[in-house]
Amino acid sequence: MKKIVLASNNAHKIDEFREMLKDYEILSLKDIGFREDIVEDGNSFFENALIKAKTISEFLQDKNLSYDVIADDSGLCCNGLDGVPGIYSARYAGEHNDQDNRDKLREELKKVDDKTAYFVCEIVLYHSDNTYQSFVGKTYGTIIQEERGKKDFGYDCIFLSDDLGKTFGEATAIEKNKVSHRSRAIQELLKVL
Repeated sequence: MKKIVLASNNAHKIDEFREMLKDYEILSLKDIGFREDIVEDGNSFFENALIKAKTISEFLQDKNLSYDVIADDSGLCCNGLDGVPGIYSARYAGEHNDQDNRDKLREELKKVDDKTAYFVCEIVLYHSDNTYQSFVGKTYGTIIQEERGKKDFGYDCIFLSDDLGKTFGEATAIEKNKVSHRSRAIQELLKVL
């Protein structure tokens, strides 16, 4: 089974990738012994994904390993707020606090009429020869004030999915994985793997 390194230690994300890339052995950063912080200082989802992928590829090359690397960056973009929170989705209200992020976003959206939003995921597949490809997935919906369903992951409980007719927090993992931004980007990735 071909090994691919996922530039993440996020257990939720690792599970999603392993579920959707069953024909590959997905290694996490912990699996390869990478323990440093990667500074994501790009100006777009693509730039941040590329920074992570390239950093991990160089780490592997220094160890004489030639695995492909997958990195992604994703977030929520609200149309009424000109794309905010965007690349700052995870730390919109400060340090990674999902409840604070949701509270701040709902407060900001009270000031605008347009509550439509979309999640975007940009995946970079970085090869050991320093070439790379990128893939984008999006899923659309509306931000609601009421939190519905599981509240343990980001904005899911306030994102009312156009596809599902319920929040991602109310959806099962199988339902969400069929229509999520990450799933759609991974479907594009699978076409070239």
